[in-house]
Amino acid sequence: MKNDILLIIERLSSEHADAVCELDYTTPYELLVAVILSAQCTDKRVNLVTPKLFKDYNNPYTMANISVSDLIPYIRTCGFFNNKATAIVECARSIVDDFDGQVPNNIDDLMSLRGVGRKTANVVYSVAFGGQAIAVDTHVFRVSNRLGIANSTKVLEVEKQLMQVVPHSEWTRFHHLLIHHGRYTCTARKPNCDNCSVVDLCLANKTM
Repeated sequence: MKNDILLIIERLSSEHADAVCELDYTTPYELLVAVILSAQCTDKRVNLVTPKLFKDYNNPYTMANISVSDLIPYIRTCGFFNNKATAIVECARSIVDDFDGQVPNNIDDLMSLRGVGRKTANVVYSVAFGGQAIAVDTHVFRVSNRLGIANSTKVLEVEKQLMQVVPHSEWTRFHHLLIHHGRYTCTARKPNCDNCSVVDLCLANKTM
């Protein structure tokens, strides 16, 4: 498995050389908001919404002082806008109240913020602060199970399994590689196996 993981990383790094976070942001706070908005929504859609949002509210102090109803018109097209608006406003207030307006730089404190779950905390920790973490979104979940490097129907269990087999120094890069592979090659409805660099290592392909 260890040899397979290293080979998968090597091949996916060649196939997806530009595998980085595709959300637009300039500060850890903007990234945090963008990640909350990205739940069950494409990064492209979020990137269309955030320029105007961040022009008016680009820090937790300004966001904490508005109502949920004030925020909804900015994010309505992202889907689940009521829940996301509530999460963003509550998160901003939590940052102001508990962390003097600064986005915390570790996973435990990030997860203590109202409206922030483990996946969001992992993304912010790894992307904004350069930490090593595996954020299991729908792409990471699907691709890792298809490849056979994880085997679970539970997101947290998939994260734990990946952390056990992927070298710690590769956690962040690996999760970006799986995200890009899931978006552009191993798609949900019709995986492009003919152009997949790891098809010979894929459990799903071997069992077909």
